[in-house]
Amino acid sequence: MAKKPKAEVLDAEQGASGVRAVDRAIAILQCFTPDQPAMSVIEIQKRVGLSRPTLYRLLQTLAQRDLIQAEGDPQRFRLSHGVMKLAHVWLKGLEVVAIARPVVEGLREATGETAALFREQDDRGICILECESRHVLSISRGVGHSLSLIQGSTGKAMLAFMDPKRQAALLASIAKSADRARLEDALTFARRNGYATSHGEIFAGAVAVSAPCFDHRGEVVGSVGLYGPSARIDERKLLEYSKLVREAGRQISVLLGYQDGAPIA
Repeated sequence: MAKKPKAEVLDAEQGASGVRAVDRAIAILQCFTPDQPAMSVIEIQKRVGLSRPTLYRLLQTLAQRDLIQAEGDPQRFRLSHGVMKLAHVWLKGLEVVAIARPVVEGLREATGETAALFREQDDRGICILECESRHVLSISRGVGHSLSLIQGSTGKAMLAFMDPKRQAALLASIAKSADRARLEDALTFARRNGYATSHGEIFAGAVAVSAPCFDHRGEVVGSVGLYGPSARIDERKLLEYSKLVREAGRQISVLLGYQDGAPIA
């Protein structure tokens, strides 16, 4: 077998070394967590398993790029503002409808019922994407349709996971104590099970099930739901669909930056 030219071998070795350096630098950035945003060299070293000289060289390079900063005595390191710049670019590039469409379409195909995505805005849920059922008998609300968060499964799925103060203010707007008590029970169910349901709340004879969607901060920003006629969706199917809707909500949340593995419900 013919030997490779020396220059070619050297380029390959340098390329492999460069890839290793990038991989190690990424490992350093990823070792910081919300629970431990600042660490000493020894703490970082335990997590990434690099020699002290190599670690210092990479930390220096990351600091020059404003991705890491050193502070205090004894010295500790934390992520710097350059990481926020990258996050800002990434967040600006997120188009929720485009990102969620395959998930919502998949939900419609798996069930045959209308699937939709809602966004929370000004204490209302607004439909921003709807994949309508192909059945002759179907339920549709339409893109742009909005309702108060105290109505329907899509609203309750958001309201159940909202800031307690906002939630309390919306509950206080309900005049009848019996209606408020029913909604509080529904929100407790949603928090415990990760989804909300409704029967005939928006359309007579309609059944719906929805799950919350969370952003990169872990805050609820919307919900994904299924709805169809009660003639086709019995309690057994509703339970089956609740699992699919929860998974769709989890997938959309992850796509929006939510950390997979964190508790959603």
